[in-house]
Amino acid sequence: MTLAAAFKSSKLISWKSTGRLQQTVAGCIERTGNTLHSGEVSTVKLWPELAGKGRYFDFRSNLIPASVDFAEESPLCTTLHKDGFRIRTVEHLISALEAAGVDNCRIEMQNLDPKVCEVEVPIFDGSASEWVKAIEQVGLKVATDQRGNSCEKMAPYVNEPVHVWRKDSFVAAFPSQKVHITYGIDFPQVHAIGCQWFSSAPLDSYFYSEQIASSRTFCVYEQPCRWSKCVILGS
Repeated sequence: MTLAAAFKSSKLISWKSTGRLQQTVAGCIERTGNTLHSGEVSTVKLWPELAGKGRYFDFRSNLIPASVDFAEESPLCTTLHKDGFRIRTVEHLISALEAAGVDNCRIEMQNLDPKVCEVEVPIFDGSASEWVKAIEQVGLKVATDQRGNSCEKMAPYVNEPVHVWRKDSFVAAFPSQKVHITYGIDFPQVHAIGCQWFSSAPLDSYFYSEQIASSRTFCVYEQPCRWSKCVILGS
């Protein structure tokens, strides 16, 4: 059993009905763009899916659930891995789907090289804004199962405080009836960033699209310099 699975099944979490029905996208969404890490071009298609199927990636008929259970450690991006296939830089897309209320969706991935067993989600402007706009344009609909029945949306509730530490970073969660987020970042070596704090009102799709979706990926100057030196030394 993975750590994520153990956490989900522990007494720390209770799964409860949200009082809402599961949703999916109302039509196909297709976007093509350059990727951040590989520099290649990839295409993503979001397809409506049946209730209860969840969100998952489809790369050459290999299905990888968009779940922490399939996440692997990778530098400066979130990567999902299953049966030798990898989907990289999924964080902005999955964030937008969750915030918009897309509970079920087949995410079809395409790249130009049929021999490569990994693909990356396009980076666009480095934020989730492009995905939020695309979902808003096509809209949502109630997801139904194969028999045409709708299903309730379930959500996890924290029963007692929990926290995780790693080096100088931590995440803590506390029981609450509504989702509030407080986030801090400290980059003393980058004066343009420095120490910043952000606190949200009760989190909903509107607040997300207006205040969070535009948050962009960044890196410090030394990081790409180290990568380029490694490439030169290894070539």
